[in-house]
Amino acid sequence: MPLPPLLQNALSLPVIGSPMFLVSFPPLVTAQCKAGIVGSFPHVNARTSEQFDQWLTDIAAELATHRAAHPSAVVAPYGVNLIVHRTNSRFEPDLAIVVKHKVPVVITCLGHPGKVVEAVHAYGGTVFCDVTSAAHARKSMDAGVDGLICVGAGAGGHASNQSAFSLVREIREFWDGCLILGGGINDGHQMRAAEALGADLVYMGTRFIATQESNAQQEFKQMVIDSDVSDLVYTDRLSGVHANFLKPSLEKWGVDVSKLPPKTPDMSSLTDTTAKLWKDLWSAGQGIATIHDSPPVAELIGRIAAEYDAACKLGRSPAIRQLAATA
Repeated sequence: MPLPPLLQNALSLPVIGSPMFLVSFPPLVTAQCKAGIVGSFPHVNARTSEQFDQWLTDIAAELATHRAAHPSAVVAPYGVNLIVHRTNSRFEPDLAIVVKHKVPVVITCLGHPGKVVEAVHAYGGTVFCDVTSAAHARKSMDAGVDGLICVGAGAGGHASNQSAFSLVREIREFWDGCLILGGGINDGHQMRAAEALGADLVYMGTRFIATQESNAQQEFKQMVIDSDVSDLVYTDRLSGVHANFLKPSLEKWGVDVSKLPPKTPDMSSLTDTTAKLWKDLWSAGQGIATIHDSPPVAELIGRIAAEYDAACKLGRSPAIRQLAATA
Protein backbone atom coordinates (compact mmCIF):
# COMPACT_ATOMS: atom_id res chain seq x y z
CA MET A 1 0.00 0.00 0.00
CA PRO A 2 1.17 3.60 -0.49
CA LEU A 3 3.17 5.00 2.40
CA PRO A 4 2.08 8.21 4.13
CA PRO A 5 3.53 11.17 2.16
CA LEU A 6 5.99 11.94 4.95
CA LEU A 7 7.76 8.61 4.43
CA GLN A 8 7.72 8.46 0.65
CA ASN A 9 11.26 8.66 -0.74
CA ALA A 10 12.47 9.26 2.83
CA LEU A 11 13.79 5.83 3.82
CA SER A 12 16.75 3.70 2.83
CA LEU A 13 15.01 0.60 4.18
CA PRO A 14 11.34 -0.05 5.09
CA VAL A 15 12.09 0.01 8.83
CA ILE A 16 10.90 1.85 11.93
CA GLY A 17 13.17 1.50 14.94
CA SER A 18 10.80 0.61 17.76
CA PRO A 19 10.66 2.97 20.74
CA MET A 20 12.14 1.07 23.69
CA PHE A 21 11.83 2.21 27.28
CA LEU A 22 15.22 3.12 28.81
CA VAL A 23 16.96 1.98 25.61
CA SER A 24 15.95 4.40 22.82
CA PHE A 25 17.61 7.71 23.73
CA PRO A 26 18.61 10.50 21.32
CA PRO A 27 21.96 8.92 20.27
CA LEU A 28 20.17 5.78 19.06
CA VAL A 29 17.32 7.75 17.46
CA THR A 30 19.61 10.05 15.49
CA ALA A 31 21.88 7.17 14.43
CA GLN A 32 18.85 5.32 13.04
CA CYS A 33 17.59 8.39 11.18
CA LYS A 34 21.05 9.07 9.72
CA ALA A 35 21.12 5.46 8.52
CA GLY A 36 17.83 6.00 6.69
CA ILE A 37 15.26 4.38 8.98
CA VAL A 38 12.77 6.02 11.33
CA GLY A 39 14.25 6.35 14.80
CA SER A 40 11.80 6.72 17.67
CA PHE A 41 11.72 6.90 21.45
CA PRO A 42 9.08 6.84 24.22
CA HIS A 43 8.40 10.33 25.55
CA VAL A 44 8.80 9.05 29.10
CA ASN A 45 12.46 8.17 28.46
CA ALA A 46 13.00 11.85 29.17
CA ARG A 47 12.73 12.20 32.93
CA THR A 48 10.68 15.41 32.73
CA SER A 49 8.61 17.30 30.18
CA GLU A 50 11.31 19.96 30.16
CA GLN A 51 13.92 17.40 29.22
CA PHE A 52 11.59 15.97 26.58
CA ASP A 53 11.29 19.46 25.08
CA GLN A 54 15.09 19.78 24.99
CA TRP A 55 15.56 16.35 23.45
CA LEU A 56 13.26 17.25 20.57
CA THR A 57 15.20 20.46 19.99
CA ASP A 58 18.50 18.57 20.02
CA ILE A 59 17.32 15.76 17.73
CA ALA A 60 15.91 18.15 15.12
CA ALA A 61 19.07 20.25 15.19
CA GLU A 62 21.40 17.27 14.83
CA LEU A 63 19.45 15.83 11.91
CA ALA A 64 19.28 19.23 10.19
CA THR A 65 23.05 19.59 10.54
CA HIS A 66 23.59 16.10 9.14
CA ARG A 67 21.32 16.79 6.16
CA ALA A 68 23.17 20.00 5.41
CA ALA A 69 26.54 18.24 5.58
CA HIS A 70 25.36 15.23 3.52
CA PRO A 71 22.83 16.59 1.00
CA SER A 72 22.71 13.37 -1.01
CA ALA A 73 22.13 11.13 2.02
CA VAL A 74 18.76 9.64 2.94
CA VAL A 75 17.97 10.96 6.42
CA ALA A 76 14.73 9.56 7.77
CA PRO A 77 12.26 11.48 9.95
CA TYR A 78 12.17 10.76 13.68
CA GLY A 79 9.25 9.69 15.82
CA VAL A 80 7.95 9.87 19.37
CA ASN A 81 5.95 7.21 21.18
CA LEU A 82 3.16 8.68 23.32
CA ILE A 83 1.55 6.58 26.05
CA VAL A 84 -2.08 7.68 25.92
CA HIS A 85 -3.33 5.68 28.88
CA ARG A 86 -5.41 7.72 31.35
CA THR A 87 -2.92 7.00 34.16
CA ASN A 88 -0.10 8.77 32.31
CA SER A 89 0.04 12.22 33.92
CA ARG A 90 2.49 13.46 31.30
CA PHE A 91 0.28 12.72 28.31
CA GLU A 92 -1.33 16.16 28.05
CA PRO A 93 1.79 18.32 28.61
CA ASP A 94 3.95 16.14 26.39
CA LEU A 95 1.36 16.11 23.60
CA ALA A 96 1.53 19.91 23.69
CA ILE A 97 5.32 19.68 23.32
CA VAL A 98 4.91 17.29 20.38
CA VAL A 99 2.67 19.87 18.69
CA LYS A 100 5.11 22.67 19.49
CA HIS A 101 7.94 20.81 17.73
CA LYS A 102 5.72 19.39 14.98
CA VAL A 103 7.14 15.93 15.53
CA PRO A 104 6.98 14.15 12.14
CA VAL A 105 5.89 10.69 13.33
CA VAL A 106 3.88 9.99 16.48
CA ILE A 107 3.29 6.42 17.67
CA THR A 108 0.52 5.84 20.19
CA CYS A 109 0.09 2.91 22.56
CA LEU A 110 -1.99 1.76 25.53
CA GLY A 111 -5.08 3.82 24.82
CA HIS A 112 -7.36 5.45 22.26
CA PRO A 113 -5.39 7.58 19.75
CA GLY A 114 -8.21 9.98 18.81
CA LYS A 115 -6.91 13.06 20.61
CA VAL A 116 -3.40 12.53 19.25
CA VAL A 117 -4.69 12.12 15.71
CA GLU A 118 -6.56 15.41 15.90
CA ALA A 119 -3.58 17.32 17.32
CA VAL A 120 -0.91 15.83 15.05
CA HIS A 121 -2.93 16.00 11.84
CA ALA A 122 -3.51 19.69 12.52
CA TYR A 123 0.16 20.41 11.76
CA GLY A 124 0.55 17.73 9.07
CA GLY A 125 2.19 14.99 11.11
CA THR A 126 1.72 11.23 10.78
CA VAL A 127 0.18 9.00 13.45
CA PHE A 128 0.74 5.28 13.80
CA CYS A 129 -0.88 3.13 16.48
CA ASP A 130 0.40 -0.06 18.12
CA VAL A 131 -2.21 -2.83 17.90
CA THR A 132 -2.12 -6.43 19.08
CA SER A 133 -5.46 -7.66 17.74
CA ALA A 134 -7.99 -7.07 14.98
CA ALA A 135 -10.43 -5.55 17.47
CA HIS A 136 -7.82 -3.03 18.58
CA ALA A 137 -6.97 -2.32 14.94
CA ARG A 138 -10.60 -1.48 14.12
CA LYS A 139 -10.80 1.04 16.96
CA SER A 140 -7.58 2.72 15.87
CA MET A 141 -8.69 2.75 12.25
CA ASP A 142 -11.93 4.48 13.23
CA ALA A 143 -9.87 7.14 15.05
CA GLY A 144 -8.24 8.11 11.76
CA VAL A 145 -4.66 6.92 12.25
CA ASP A 146 -2.32 6.89 9.25
CA GLY A 147 -0.99 3.43 9.91
CA LEU A 148 -1.34 0.37 12.11
CA ILE A 149 1.66 -1.23 13.81
CA CYS A 150 0.82 -4.91 14.22
CA VAL A 151 2.83 -6.08 17.21
CA GLY A 152 2.74 -9.82 16.72
CA ALA A 153 3.81 -12.74 18.83
CA GLY A 154 7.47 -12.74 19.74
CA ALA A 155 7.91 -8.98 20.00
CA GLY A 156 9.76 -7.47 22.92
CA GLY A 157 7.80 -5.54 25.53
CA HIS A 158 4.02 -5.72 25.34
CA ALA A 159 3.16 -8.12 22.55
CA SER A 160 0.32 -10.16 21.15
CA ASN A 161 0.25 -13.93 21.34
CA GLN A 162 -1.12 -14.05 17.79
CA SER A 163 1.21 -15.13 14.99
CA ALA A 164 2.29 -12.43 12.57
CA PHE A 165 1.08 -14.64 9.72
CA SER A 166 -2.39 -14.66 11.22
CA LEU A 167 -2.49 -11.08 12.51
CA VAL A 168 -1.38 -9.35 9.30
CA ARG A 169 -3.70 -11.30 7.04
CA GLU A 170 -6.67 -10.81 9.38
CA ILE A 171 -6.16 -7.04 9.52
CA ARG A 172 -5.52 -6.82 5.77
CA GLU A 173 -9.07 -8.10 5.25
CA PHE A 174 -10.43 -4.72 6.38
CA TRP A 175 -7.47 -2.30 6.37
CA ASP A 176 -5.85 -1.18 3.12
CA GLY A 177 -3.73 1.58 4.67
CA CYS A 178 -0.14 1.55 5.83
CA LEU A 179 0.64 -1.54 7.90
CA ILE A 180 3.79 -2.06 9.93
CA LEU A 181 4.69 -5.50 11.30
CA GLY A 182 6.71 -6.14 14.44
CA GLY A 183 7.70 -9.27 16.29
CA GLY A 184 11.05 -11.10 16.02
CA ILE A 185 12.20 -9.23 12.89
CA ASN A 186 15.98 -8.84 12.79
CA ASP A 187 17.25 -9.07 9.24
CA GLY A 188 16.59 -8.40 5.58
CA HIS A 189 15.14 -11.84 4.88
CA GLN A 190 12.46 -11.35 7.52
CA MET A 191 11.76 -7.87 6.12
CA ARG A 192 11.13 -9.38 2.69
CA ALA A 193 8.85 -12.02 4.21
CA ALA A 194 6.88 -9.28 5.99
CA GLU A 195 6.33 -7.55 2.66
CA ALA A 196 5.09 -10.81 1.15
CA LEU A 197 2.57 -11.07 4.00
CA GLY A 198 1.22 -7.62 3.19
CA ALA A 199 3.21 -5.31 5.44
CA ASP A 200 4.55 -2.02 4.12
CA LEU A 201 7.19 -1.51 6.81
CA VAL A 202 8.68 -3.48 9.68
CA TYR A 203 9.05 -2.55 13.33
CA MET A 204 12.48 -3.56 14.63
CA GLY A 205 13.38 -3.20 18.30
CA THR A 206 15.31 -6.00 19.98
CA ARG A 207 18.03 -6.01 17.31
CA PHE A 208 18.92 -2.43 18.31
CA ILE A 209 19.28 -3.16 22.05
CA ALA A 210 22.77 -4.54 21.45
CA THR A 211 24.05 -1.69 19.28
CA GLN A 212 26.79 0.74 20.20
CA GLU A 213 24.40 3.71 20.37
CA SER A 214 21.81 1.96 22.53
CA ASN A 215 21.32 3.28 26.07
CA ALA A 216 20.93 -0.28 27.42
CA GLN A 217 23.29 -1.27 30.20
CA GLN A 218 26.27 -3.27 28.96
CA GLU A 219 25.09 -6.31 30.95
CA PHE A 220 21.71 -6.04 29.21
CA LYS A 221 23.37 -5.92 25.78
CA GLN A 222 25.48 -8.96 26.58
CA MET A 223 22.46 -10.84 27.90
CA VAL A 224 20.67 -10.23 24.58
CA ILE A 225 23.70 -11.60 22.72
CA ASP A 226 24.09 -14.62 24.99
CA SER A 227 20.41 -15.59 25.30
CA ASP A 228 18.11 -17.58 23.05
CA VAL A 229 14.34 -17.96 22.80
CA SER A 230 14.26 -20.43 25.68
CA ASP A 231 15.41 -17.56 27.92
CA LEU A 232 12.22 -15.56 27.34
CA VAL A 233 9.24 -15.47 29.72
CA TYR A 234 5.91 -14.24 28.33
CA THR A 235 3.83 -13.05 31.26
CA ASP A 236 1.31 -10.48 32.49
CA ARG A 237 2.40 -10.92 36.12
CA LEU A 238 4.88 -8.05 36.09
CA SER A 239 3.26 -5.14 34.24
CA GLY A 240 -0.36 -6.26 34.08
CA VAL A 241 -0.10 -6.73 30.30
CA HIS A 242 1.53 -9.71 28.61
CA ALA A 243 5.14 -8.98 27.69
CA ASN A 244 8.35 -10.89 26.99
CA PHE A 245 11.07 -10.71 29.64
CA LEU A 246 14.58 -12.12 29.81
CA LYS A 247 14.60 -14.96 32.33
CA PRO A 248 18.24 -14.39 33.37
CA SER A 249 17.37 -10.85 34.47
CA LEU A 250 14.49 -12.19 36.58
CA GLU A 251 16.68 -14.88 38.12
CA LYS A 252 19.35 -12.34 38.97
CA TRP A 253 16.86 -10.53 41.21
CA GLY A 254 15.22 -13.66 42.61
CA VAL A 255 11.92 -13.14 40.79
CA ASP A 256 9.93 -16.34 40.23
CA VAL A 257 7.04 -15.40 37.94
CA SER A 258 5.17 -18.62 38.73
CA LYS A 259 4.80 -17.54 42.35
CA LEU A 260 3.35 -14.09 41.58
CA PRO A 261 -0.37 -13.32 41.55
CA PRO A 262 -1.78 -12.92 38.03
CA LYS A 263 -1.89 -9.57 36.24
CA THR A 264 0.18 -7.63 38.74
CA PRO A 265 -0.40 -3.97 37.78
CA ASP A 266 2.81 -2.81 39.44
CA MET A 267 5.76 -4.17 41.39
CA SER A 268 4.05 -3.98 44.79
CA SER A 269 3.84 -7.75 45.13
CA LEU A 270 7.58 -8.20 44.70
CA THR A 271 8.27 -7.52 48.36
CA ASP A 272 11.41 -9.64 48.42
CA THR A 273 13.32 -7.71 45.75
CA THR A 274 14.42 -4.16 45.04
CA ALA A 275 14.33 -4.76 41.28
CA LYS A 276 12.54 -2.23 39.13
CA LEU A 277 10.48 -3.25 36.13
CA TRP A 278 12.20 -2.47 32.79
CA LYS A 279 15.25 -0.94 34.54
CA ASP A 280 16.40 -4.20 36.19
CA LEU A 281 13.94 -6.76 34.81
CA TRP A 282 14.72 -6.57 31.11
CA SER A 283 12.53 -7.20 28.11
CA ALA A 284 13.48 -8.56 24.70
CA GLY A 285 11.75 -10.30 21.82
CA GLN A 286 12.33 -13.54 19.94
CA GLY A 287 14.80 -11.73 17.73
CA ILE A 288 17.44 -12.69 20.30
CA ALA A 289 17.63 -16.03 18.48
CA THR A 290 19.95 -14.51 15.86
CA ILE A 291 21.69 -11.64 17.67
CA HIS A 292 25.37 -12.40 18.16
CA ASP A 293 27.18 -9.05 18.24
CA SER A 294 26.94 -5.37 19.15
CA PRO A 295 27.67 -3.28 16.04
CA PRO A 296 27.21 0.45 15.42
CA VAL A 297 23.80 1.26 13.92
CA ALA A 298 25.22 2.30 10.54
CA GLU A 299 27.06 -1.01 10.18
CA LEU A 300 23.98 -2.98 11.18
CA ILE A 301 21.76 -1.14 8.69
CA GLY A 302 24.30 -1.79 5.93
CA ARG A 303 24.26 -5.48 6.79
CA ILE A 304 20.44 -5.60 6.81
CA ALA A 305 20.31 -3.77 3.47
CA ALA A 306 22.57 -6.39 1.89
CA GLU A 307 20.40 -9.19 3.30
CA TYR A 308 17.27 -7.47 2.02
CA ASP A 309 18.71 -7.09 -1.48
CA ALA A 310 19.68 -10.76 -1.49
CA ALA A 311 16.22 -11.79 -0.30
CA CYS A 312 14.54 -9.69 -2.99
CA LYS A 313 16.61 -11.44 -5.68
CA LEU A 314 15.79 -14.95 -4.47
CA GLY A 315 12.38 -15.15 -6.07
CA ARG A 316 10.68 -18.48 -5.63
CA SER A 317 12.40 -21.27 -3.76
CA PRO A 318 14.24 -24.00 -5.74
CA ALA A 319 11.56 -26.51 -4.71
CA ILE A 320 8.77 -24.30 -6.05
CA ARG A 321 10.68 -23.63 -9.28
CA GLN A 322 11.09 -27.38 -9.73
CA LEU A 323 7.37 -27.94 -9.23
CA ALA A 324 6.57 -25.20 -11.75
CA ALA A 325 8.93 -26.75 -14.28
CA THR A 326 7.25 -30.15 -14.04
CA ALA A 327 3.68 -28.84 -14.02
